[in-house]
Amino acid sequence: MNPSERGVSVVVPTWREAANLAALAERVSGALSRCPGPWELLLVDDDSRDGSEEIAADLARRLPVRFFLRRDGPRDLSLAVLEGLRRARYDRSVVMDADLSHPPERIPDLLTALDRGPFDLVVGSRYAPGSAIDPTWSRRRHLLSRLATLLARPLARCSDPLAGFFAADRRALPELDPQQPLGYKIGLELMVRGRLRVGEIPIAFSDRNRGSSKMTWRQQVAYLSQLRRLYLHRLRSAARRRRR
Repeated sequence: MNPSERGVSVVVPTWREAANLAALAERVSGALSRCPGPWELLLVDDDSRDGSEEIAADLARRLPVRFFLRRDGPRDLSLAVLEGLRRARYDRSVVMDADLSHPPERIPDLLTALDRGPFDLVVGSRYAPGSAIDPTWSRRRHLLSRLATLLARPLARCSDPLAGFFAADRRALPELDPQQPLGYKIGLELMVRGRLRVGEIPIAFSDRNRGSSKMTWRQQVAYLSQLRRLYLHRLRSAARRRRR
């Protein structure tokens, strides 16, 4: 097994997350100290201009932290993730948010499930048995999250198809054209377009305590548009298979 297979790249899209980067890096480092082989934390920033680049440079003096600044194209989480996956040093990749809502301590468990297979992608699920969601969530937020999840479940065989915390073998992922519309939920896009074998582990999902949420009504509308595209893609793929 060569180094590219043994290592792991943790890809984190960022926009104005300077307040969380030091804690994120320390927790990722602590989690991956339990795993053999090299690793990197790759921060893909959408031109935050909030000091993130300077913080990353300071962290890189003692940890394997890399920082890539996206200035071309629109600010977009999914495009940042795809850029990170392309630039990652290792095929085993973990994608997560910068706001610490995803527990870095579960990265080794994601990797263990991925390595044991037979999965192409393993999500950290908020809804699998044994999972938990921050008790500060309002009833409205719970209802909206559940509704969004139920709408997507026919597309992917897992309890949390909208999870933004997942591990994958980069070689198994489909090639997505960044010039074509991509949804805010990049994990779901990869699952459906790649027809991936999906596994899951339960996680305790926390609300952010620093910075502000990036979720807007525009992204909620874009999510519905993404669902429509993916359902149409699934129907067209099924029709092509029937014609063969």
